[in-house]
Amino acid sequence: MQKPPSRQRPAVALDSLQLDLPFEHAPATAPAPAPASLRGDVPPVDVPKPAPLPDGVRQRRMLLGARALDYRLKRSARRTIGFCIDATGLTITAPRWVTIADIENAIGDKQSWIFRKLAEWQTRVEQRALPRIEWQDGAQFPFLGKTIRVSLNPSASTLSFDAETGVLALALPALADAQQIKDRVQGWLQSEAKRIFGERLAVYALKLGAEYRAYALSSAATRWGSCSSDGKIRLNWRLIHFPLSIIDYVVAHELAHLREMNHSPRFWKTVESIFPEFREARHTLKHHPPDLLPAL
Repeated sequence: MQKPPSRQRPAVALDSLQLDLPFEHAPATAPAPAPASLRGDVPPVDVPKPAPLPDGVRQRRMLLGARALDYRLKRSARRTIGFCIDATGLTITAPRWVTIADIENAIGDKQSWIFRKLAEWQTRVEQRALPRIEWQDGAQFPFLGKTIRVSLNPSASTLSFDAETGVLALALPALADAQQIKDRVQGWLQSEAKRIFGERLAVYALKLGAEYRAYALSSAATRWGSCSSDGKIRLNWRLIHFPLSIIDYVVAHELAHLREMNHSPRFWKTVESIFPEFREARHTLKHHPPDLLPAL
């Protein structure tokens, strides 16, 4: 049997839905029987319309009985088949040496779970009401777990923030364009995220006794952060909406991957060693994916 060419460890990402749906399936060593038809007591599910595919990801379709299931397939150096369900539908991450037959047998084995979770995601999408912000004088948005108010100040020369009153004063005229206000606020939030995340990374890297190579902000739709095997960390700038304890959890999580590039018990022990309150913070993020935050 051909050995898996997995010498380089894959990047491990903190994905909000992967945390909510931890699911690993070891690939079969030989093809299993064809999957049984999906039972009729599971309601139909409309899989979200696929977005443009990232590099290295293929869109595939398989039949489960009389029903078709679209899924994304990504090859990696991992040793197991990973399942992830989010706004894009089902994504499978599989070792490069595993056959399509093995992958689709694994999907067939878990088809009830897959369709149930797809239905739950669709219901969640349909029922939620994304908070929309009217970008004008007095607009409000969350910052570090507190509500911040925008104040337009045409006489000011620079942007200023008063932490005591929670007022972000923008040097803009009273009738400034909504897009201009939004751009100023988002720019300020991202600059604060860059500064604060860097400070927290320094604190927890010291606690862990580890060094990361570099860090940057991300705008990922489903990931709060990621850490690559070469020590590069990315943190979603929209974490700046949450209290500092939530930011600290994601920081500790990604730094722990410098020691354990997995989500094994040893990994969670590493997280707990520098952030003992991680369980409560993890629970919060499970129920607040990035797309449920205010639409900036």
